[in-house]
Amino acid sequence: MSVQDDLTSVQRCLDDLFRSVGRLEKQLGSGGLDMRRVRADADHLRESVALLSAAASSPGTPRKPELVTIPDTPYDRSLWIDTDDEGLGAHHGPGH
Repeated sequence: MSVQDDLTSVQRCLDDLFRSVGRLEKQLGSGGLDMRRVRADADHLRESVALLSAAASSPGTPRKPELVTIPDTPYDRSLWIDTDDEGLGAHHGPGH
C-alpha cells in the first residue's frame, strides 16, 4: 500500500469515528465532560491527520529521515587541545 492509500484509509476511519461520536452525542448529550473530551480528542486527531497528509503531499519532503552513522572509534583528542574543561573538574590534578 502507498502512503496515500494509507492516508485515505485513515481518513475513512476518521469519518466513521466522527459519525459514531455524533450518534453518541445525540444519545448522551454533548455537555458532559467525558463527551466533550471525546469530541476534542477526535477533533485533534482529524487536525493531526490533515497535517500529516499535507506534509506527505508536499514536494521535496523526505519520506524517511536520513540516517547518520556515528563511528565507534574514539575522537581525536587533539581536536580539544585549545578548549577549557569548565564544569568537568580538573584533569591535571589540584593546583594546576
